[in-house]
Amino acid sequence: MSEFHVVRRGDREAAEERLSPAATRSTAAVRASAEPPDEFRTAFERDRDRILHSKAFRRLKHKTQVFMNPDGDHFVTRLTHTLQVTQIGRAMAVALGLNETLTEAICLGHDVGHSPFGHTGEDALTPYVDGEWHHAAQSVRIFEVLEPHNLTLQVLDGIRAHSWKIDPPPETPEGYLCRFADRIAYLSHDVEDAVRAGVITVDELPGRRVFGEPGSQWIATMIRAVVDGSLRTGRVAMDDGVLEVMHEIRDFMFARVYLRPEAEGQRRKAITVIRGLVDHYLEHPEEIPATYRHDEADLVTQAIDYVAGMTDRFALRDHDRLFRPDGIS
Repeated sequence: MSEFHVVRRGDREAAEERLSPAATRSTAAVRASAEPPDEFRTAFERDRDRILHSKAFRRLKHKTQVFMNPDGDHFVTRLTHTLQVTQIGRAMAVALGLNETLTEAICLGHDVGHSPFGHTGEDALTPYVDGEWHHAAQSVRIFEVLEPHNLTLQVLDGIRAHSWKIDPPPETPEGYLCRFADRIAYLSHDVEDAVRAGVITVDELPGRRVFGEPGSQWIATMIRAVVDGSLRTGRVAMDDGVLEVMHEIRDFMFARVYLRPEAEGQRRKAITVIRGLVDHYLEHPEEIPATYRHDEADLVTQAIDYVAGMTDRFALRDHDRLFRPDGIS
């Protein structure tokens, strides 16, 4: 007699009935194009797998989180950030009885649209579009147009609205978990990177009385605050006292790390590289590889699609190829 038994998709969907009433069930998943269900995986599990195997996800390993194209092995990249967001999101989903796999899929896909050089890249691309160029919309565009995977609307919505500045907010509680997980992750690991780089010291950090030492203590405190706040309010929320301290730390990080005057040189260099590349491919669209070009899009969108998809090192190398010996200062 076999020591194994088969667990099929229907069994997994039935198990979701034990989740909280607020949880999003896989049976409610909707795709833009209907497709036969998988024998073993739920709809959200298929989405998770498609995101993990995408080219855009693989490129995250060489994209900046805070420090541009860092030399050290232990600085956080966009990929390691994404994995940490996913772990935090899943931990909160399990604790609150929400859909862990939907949360995982949203968190894994939330940053695939990031340009080179982090949020500086977004600033560099914004003058080319109406309004603001934002990586969340580009993440959705990747999965819908550039590398289409027919993801469920629930996953796409969570990716679209994972940033707190995006309105309307996520339609699912799992999407809200990604919002909190993203902020918990970047505040925690960005502090550790900044200390590692000698930009700040641990003794300067606000909120240590509440959060403890940077690292696992911080993460555990903020996860617990989301669990407690959600149970108290009946919606995904963070305990008010911890949220206030989180905002204090975030303000400190913007003043001392993200927008510090010493980083202005790197910021200018990143903007020069990205705008130089976009301008070049606007003048020479035939040089955009066919695998990165959506022919139905206008030329500006085609150029941005290609440049935004570059890793930091590829963008620097491509800029050197095109503009040396002039170089940049």
